[in-house]
Amino acid sequence: MAVQKSKTSQQRTNTRFAQWKIDAPNLSECPQCHELKASHRVCPKCGYYNGKQVVDVDKKEKN
Repeated sequence: MAVQKSKTSQQRTNTRFAQWKIDAPNLSECPQCHELKASHRVCPKCGYYNGKQVVDVDKKEKN
């Protein structure tokens, strides 16, 4: 069994665990409608992805 040479202080332990933070999501601008959207996702406003319309937003809103 491994035995530590000296006690780890509370400050050192708490500093190590204090680095877990949540980041804001990275948003990019849609080239079609210029709204902010998540990267590598279909734009929820216009339905375009990679220059092609993937989702028909008008049809979706009527349902």
